[in-house]
Amino acid sequence: MKGKVLRENMDTKTYLLLDNFMTACMEDDGVHGREHIYRVLYNGLEIAKTEENVDYNVLIAACLLHDIGRKEEKENLGLPHALVGGDKAYDFLVKHGFAKDYAERVKHCIQNHSKKRENMELSLEAKILFDADKIDLTGAIGLARTLMYQGSFSEPIYIRCPDGRISDGEKDTEPSFFQEYKCRLEKIPSWLYTRKAREIAAKRQEIAAEFYKSLYQEVSEACIMGEKDVVQMLLSEKVL
Repeated sequence: MKGKVLRENMDTKTYLLLDNFMTACMEDDGVHGREHIYRVLYNGLEIAKTEENVDYNVLIAACLLHDIGRKEEKENLGLPHALVGGDKAYDFLVKHGFAKDYAERVKHCIQNHSKKRENMELSLEAKILFDADKIDLTGAIGLARTLMYQGSFSEPIYIRCPDGRISDGEKDTEPSFFQEYKCRLEKIPSWLYTRKAREIAAKRQEIAAEFYKSLYQEVSEACIMGEKDVVQMLLSEKVL
């Protein structure tokens, strides 16, 4: 049996089949949960409007299923969620009668959505999924997700330099929100494949940059003024 090939836009039955499988695989942690999945899907569809010859059946399936390997990665950090998720998606689609070629194309998108590999030739749908996923790390939503994720690991907002100043994060090796922003979030627009994604990211990054600038200024000023006050009190023996 060859399996069924989706030739028209995805029908409701297929969408619900994929959506239900995604829901069963996900742990709604607020960062990589269902709402993230739907935002990636919506981002992907918005990008696809500006591209030609997009296979929406592949794109929609890949968007819905791109993070279904998160549980396995959480249980074993040696299992990249993108690779696990691609295999799970392939097995699920073949099991439910879809053509192996279609399942392979969805798998290709999922397994290449997390990290950019310069020497890897990607399909258009894989590029769109990559961009759609990364857009959800830009702007206000990207900042909120990052702070939630790092907070779950008790990572700090910032760390101090050896001289006591607040580090801006750019050269830090220890994890912090400032380090994540300077070393990853700030660079996302340069990673994207599609023109539409770069346009969306550039607009959102204005918000992120202003937030980072304000936060860095606030904590730096608070520390400078606070430490000055402490020194003055100690010198005047008010707290001795």
